[in-house]
Amino acid sequence: MVLLRREFLARTASVAAGSGTLTLLAGHAIGGEPVKDNDAQPFFKVYPVGAVEKTKDATLIRIFETYVPALKGLDGWSHVNVLYWFDRNDTPAKRSVLQVHPRGNKQNPLTGVFACRSPVRPNLIALTVCKVLAVEGNAVKVDTIDAFDKTPVLDLKPVIASDAPKDAKGPSWLGRPGNEEP
Repeated sequence: MVLLRREFLARTASVAAGSGTLTLLAGHAIGGEPVKDNDAQPFFKVYPVGAVEKTKDATLIRIFETYVPALKGLDGWSHVNVLYWFDRNDTPAKRSVLQVHPRGNKQNPLTGVFACRSPVRPNLIALTVCKVLAVEGNAVKVDTIDAFDKTPVLDLKPVIASDAPKDAKGPSWLGRPGNEEP
């Protein structure tokens, strides 16, 4: 049986930190079956590898025990890209939003979600570059992350200098007051 996009949106998935499966829109149907309906978008599964843990004293990326061997060598990197899931926005209504005023600022022009960093979007994948402070056991201590406590973490990837092109630029609204990075 192939689970089609419209069926998936009708059956909103919820994932508790530490368990569960996130089902995302992408290139394969569940179970690997091809999708023949041209309206339908196929799916694939993504399993969280950990969760954000925030206390008043520290911000940690707590990796599930199964994935701890994947941390080997991360302590040699200064920064890490943390990919996580905007789980608190995982509703059909929020997934259907395609245009927003960036940063919630009505002074900013209506912009497509692929042209800004909105937390509401068809696939709720988020990305934050974090400074690695320490790697101890199953915990990656970072300086800060723009995520809530218990947010599911999908992946970690070290930041390399070539990740940030020297000629990168953004739209004019990004530099206006009220649009500063948190």
